[in-house]
Amino acid sequence: MTALRLPLALESGLALPEGGRIAVFAPRVGDDLSALGDAPVHVITTAKPDHDYFAGLGYACNTVPEGRYGASVVCIPRAKELARALIAEAASVTDGPVIIDGLKTDGIESVLKSCRKAADGVAGPINKAHGKLFWMDPAPDLSTWMSAGQSEIEGGFVTAPGVFSADAVDGASEALMAELPETIGGHVIDLGAGWGYLSAMALSREKISQIDLVEADHTALDCARHNVADARARFHWDDALRWRPEALADIVLMNPPFHSGRTADPKLGQAFIRAAAGMLKPAGHLWMVANRHLPYESVLSEAFGELREVAGDNRFKVLHARRPSRARR
Repeated sequence: MTALRLPLALESGLALPEGGRIAVFAPRVGDDLSALGDAPVHVITTAKPDHDYFAGLGYACNTVPEGRYGASVVCIPRAKELARALIAEAASVTDGPVIIDGLKTDGIESVLKSCRKAADGVAGPINKAHGKLFWMDPAPDLSTWMSAGQSEIEGGFVTAPGVFSADAVDGASEALMAELPETIGGHVIDLGAGWGYLSAMALSREKISQIDLVEADHTALDCARHNVADARARFHWDDALRWRPEALADIVLMNPPFHSGRTADPKLGQAFIRAAAGMLKPAGHLWMVANRHLPYESVLSEAFGELREVAGDNRFKVLHARRPSRARR
């Protein structure tokens, strides 16, 4: 969304530095950075799909800042605590303006109010296309907003701001693990592993020989490395919809995401189901949990030869599918 509002900001007094690098924090697939002109742009994102998208366009990409920047752009994420931490991080490495851009549905109004309370000289906002862009020049001291990094929750698990279920173990994941048979074994894939709860609990099964944790969020995967201290675990920073195992697996476990931003998108979970079927042996099993209202059964029936609901209540349903039907997909 940056290209929609940034040109108007440049006409309204925002000045980008000449010759200096510009950092762009957390842009998303499809965001247009062309309004930044010919300046060297460094994309900073922990999301593998976004990283690969901008790297494919020729931008330098990393998961953390490198050195100093003449200006920074922060594309705010949905999580408020993470948004504040990103803005503070941008301010700490920027010598010129810090530009904040986002949609109303992602909480840009609240972020603007917080910045006005914390810093002098907030300029803008530019209002367009259901979003706002504002800037602070020079970059203020927002060190009190800096993330403390990883923290420990009940159960001794390590999480971090912005990751799924950062404050407590997710109830749906607990429901899935309560139904997972103690007898399972072989090669397991934890698809969309997050900070590693499913893998940590599954590895109490001695018959598991290997478990692949596949997670697109670099921050969440770093937490998983702490939470899953087992030699059988392998960690993959990758897009769960594109990653493929070296050899087909016996079991896939997952609590798939179903939101794109603040909007529910069942197609995302359905894509996870199809991807899981393609990773399994002919007699392989999928164990998954989902919110009760999500329409997954038809896709599961198309992708697998057998399907049953093994547990559930008015919130969740635990589903077990087996025998992937590759010819039908």
